[in-house]
Amino acid sequence: MSNTIEKALQRQKEAERLAKQTLERERQTNDGSANTQAVAPQHVDNIDSTAKPEPLVTANNTADATTSETRPSLVDYERAEKNKTFDIDMPTLEGKGFVTLHTARSQINEEYREIKRKLLANAFGALSKTINNSNIIMVTSARPSEGKTFTAVNLAMSIAAEKDKRVLLVDADVLKPNVLKTLGLNERSGLMEYLLGEVSDLGEVMYHTNIDKLTIIPAGRSHHLSTELLASAVMHDTINDFSNRYPDRVVIIDTPPIIGINESAILANFAGQAVVVVEEGRSKLSDVEKSVERLNPEMAIGFVVNKSLNTSESTGYYGYHYYGGSRTND
Repeated sequence: MSNTIEKALQRQKEAERLAKQTLERERQTNDGSANTQAVAPQHVDNIDSTAKPEPLVTANNTADATTSETRPSLVDYERAEKNKTFDIDMPTLEGKGFVTLHTARSQINEEYREIKRKLLANAFGALSKTINNSNIIMVTSARPSEGKTFTAVNLAMSIAAEKDKRVLLVDADVLKPNVLKTLGLNERSGLMEYLLGEVSDLGEVMYHTNIDKLTIIPAGRSHHLSTELLASAVMHDTINDFSNRYPDRVVIIDTPPIIGINESAILANFAGQAVVVVEEGRSKLSDVEKSVERLNPEMAIGFVVNKSLNTSESTGYYGYHYYGGSRTND
């Protein structure tokens, strides 16, 4: 009986091989037919009635030799590709006063052009040789609600307009992430999932956008060990990879407010430049001084004056100034 079963199984394997060959030939003809059928297995003689060889395809318990269960459908591919991309609504952002890449010259665009020129000069010019991770720029503020995320997004958008630079926008404000919300996008897995080891490849939380040179890493979910995770060797290696892998990349990191938040002080050890957002008429000089004290003294530190009442052509709505005599080049 075992010999009979073995012969039956061999015939089934041969039938399956023939069926696959037929499917392959039909696929190559590319005739667009959606009704192609596999060749049915040959009838097997002299099988013992007690023997029950396994069917060729267990799905639907049929002998159809298709392998659809092992091939993702086209819909699945489209869904996976969509999940890797953020579609930013540029007209809506423009209406909210953000930098835009699709309209004529505007005041906000010109102001951030002036700011980014100084940051890019530090990142890639002569001063870059004196700054560790000069292309890593953290954006912070002394206290909440002074406009740091607004500034981080606008800087990223403005740098994305450069012809020979690419920009990665990282939301590292893991306590109160706001980048995706600011851009009108839904939350997805991000930096925290990667640091927790829930995502093995950083590329899985690095999302392309409909702006060709802009990529985003969201903050991801909050975690009670966020300080330790940001201080980990994994984060250190990740920042070094950001800084060194691509010579044309600028990394903008939106960090928590610096006073009273340990996460920002930790991130300050990784970045080569810091942009401190100061709200005119609201930020206290003592807070600004405390912010500088918590930053790495080896950094290039600049200030963006947000909501400024000075509307002169020379300064614009935003002012940008460097702190420290040795780093002042303007």
